[in-house]
This record gives sequence, C-alpha cells and structure tokens, in this order.
Amino acid sequence: MKKITDSIFYIGADDLTLDLFESQYILEDGMAYNSYLIKDDKTAIMDTVDARCAEEWKAYLQEALGGTVPSYLVVHHMEPDHSALIAWAMEKWPQMQLVASAKAIQMLSQFFDGVSYEGRTMAMKEGDTLPLGAHTLKFFGAPMVHWPEVMVSFEESEKVLFSADAFGKFGALSKCGFFGDEDGDWACEARRYYFNICGKYGIPVQTLLKKVSALPVSIIAPLHGPILRQGLEQYIGLYNIWSSYGVETEGVFVAVASIHGGTMEAAKKLAEILKAKGCPKVAMADLTREDQAEAVEDAFRYGKMIVCAASYDAGLFPPAHSFIHHLQDKVWQKRRVGLVENGSWAPSAGRVMKEMFSSMKDVEIVEPVVTIRSRMKEADIPALEKLAETILA
Repeated sequence: MKKITDSIFYIGADDLTLDLFESQYILEDGMAYNSYLIKDDKTAIMDTVDARCAEEWKAYLQEALGGTVPSYLVVHHMEPDHSALIAWAMEKWPQMQLVASAKAIQMLSQFFDGVSYEGRTMAMKEGDTLPLGAHTLKFFGAPMVHWPEVMVSFEESEKVLFSADAFGKFGALSKCGFFGDEDGDWACEARRYYFNICGKYGIPVQTLLKKVSALPVSIIAPLHGPILRQGLEQYIGLYNIWSSYGVETEGVFVAVASIHGGTMEAAKKLAEILKAKGCPKVAMADLTREDQAEAVEDAFRYGKMIVCAASYDAGLFPPAHSFIHHLQDKVWQKRRVGLVENGSWAPSAGRVMKEMFSSMKDVEIVEPVVTIRSRMKEADIPALEKLAETILA
C-alpha cells in the first residue's frame, strides 16, 4: 500500500512471474495491476486486480481500509486482469454498491456465473457524478479504449484522472518506478503497450483525449504502469501522436525475415546505404528472432519502413506474413513502405507483400520493389541505392 495523496491510496500489485501478457506479449519485467482506494465519508475501491495477485491485493486493501467499510466498488474496465476480485469484494461487503457503465454491468454475468447483483449496481452515464464527501468522481465514457464498456473517472478535488488502460505500460512498478518521473524510459514500454493493445483504436483514443484536455488533470492513475504526476503534457502529447498515427521519430525501420542469411545480408547493406544518404535514424529488426510486438511498435514509431523478406511456398516467409498481418489488424496507416524480396527460382514475396500493404489506408508502396536472387551481388546494389533514394525523398 502506498499513498498517492493523503486520501487516495495505491493498493495494486506487481506480478513478477508472468512471462506473457494476454498470452502473447513478452514481459521482461513483469506486470503491474493497479487498483486504488479513495477514503472519505464514503470510501470507494477503484477496480480490483488479476486473480494471480488476489491475496496480495486483499492484504493491501484491508490495510488501506483500516476497518472502514467501503461504500462503492468502481469498475472502469471488465477485463479479467482488473475485475477478477469483484465477486469476492461484493460478497465480503454486502452493502457495497458496484459503480460501472451500463455495458460493464451487463457483462458481469459473463464473468461471474450464477451471481446476481440486482439492486446493487449503479450505471454511470457521460458526465454523471458520484459524491464521496470532500471528493467527487465525474465519469466519462471511453468505449473501445480498448473494450466497449470502458469508462474513466475524474476526481474533482484532487484532480486525479483514473484512466483505465489509457496511459498504461508493460512492467512491474518495482522494476520501472512507482511514479512516471522515476521511470527512466516510460515511452519505450508504454509505446509497445499502446500499439499492441490499443493501436487499432486511434479514433476512440482521440475522442478520449479531447475529453481529458478539457479537465484540469494533475495526476493520471492508469490500470497498468506508473502513476503520472509531472510533465503530463509529455505523456498526453505522445498519446496524441500515437492515436492520430503521426510520426514520432524521423527515420526508416528495416524489418527483415531471412531464411538462410541472404536476405539479411541485403538488408544490412540497405541500412548502410540509408545511413550514407543521411537518414537520421535506421532501426532494424530480425522478424525471425525478435519480439514481433517490438517490430509492430517500431513500424508505428517511424514514418518509413522497408520490409526485406524471403519467398516461401510460392508465397511469403511466415515471420514476415505474420508481422504484416499484425499491422493490418492494428490499422497501420499514413506511412511509406519499401519492399525487398528474395527468391532462388520464383520470387513471390514481393507480390504477397504488395497485396497485403495495398489493403491498408494511406500506405504508399515505394518503387522499385527490389528482387534478390539467392544472394546479393554487386549488380543488385544500384537497385538498393535507388530504393533508398526514393523512400528518403
């Protein structure tokens, strides 16, 4: 248990044993499940945590309550990593009311079979308030950030925004710092989190940012990652870039899927050419070995990308196909992309990549598509030079 203010307590928990978030995103430093408590004339629990951290959360909650009986359990998001202890809390305090969006209340039976909360729920609409005493919560809808039932709340007296999954990041707080200003590189894992969890939902995030910009926020308390209290314009500014599909960093991202090393050799030469031509930043990822979520992050971070991939089974080498499919799912857009294919007898990677990128919004496929036959040769270098010149133009 930690204090955020004199009346608002952090009762979340770190999970240092989880290796995959949502069973797909690699965690190097665990994950934080954030939960809060507001103590006032009426005390409010702000979300619960994942079942993996149940006992730790219960202990922190009891310590923070100090014998106080909570009046409300506020549920901003019904995803199981934030809602697993709802049934336990509602059973422990039978007089407590559950406060959530109408859609979240409809979802309760999907997660807690056979449990009825009839007469114990309060459905909050846009702009509704919940007085606690000296503190008042005001609620705003945040549908599809990143589930349809999500809402956020703003505590008006201490100006704290409880932002649900928005402004979250990967990593346990014991690893990355409790407050954002203690976190040496908030943007790195926050960016990977955003584009892989919320990246598809740029328009809903933009809608939420417009609501947030009208509030005098002094602290942002997300459901994952550090509590943000200084330099909020930095975090909000990054979210604005990310959710509008803007370019955060000037440069070129080179994504490579090589089978026997020939395609990788050509990609490395291309990276050298880009640097020699003055490209401010060249980032590279090996799609066969590195975290695909990191590659997705970099594809969104830079305004220009070149995918170098081998042909396979008259199509595209699967690691490259999977990567581009992820970009399709996350509505990658407003970018320029160059293509390098490799094939020993019937190059096919370029055709498949063109088809996949052509389906995306505002994506320009830069010519020429460079074809390598098995191994890069001196005769291939002029085409790589031309591709580099064109994508940098």
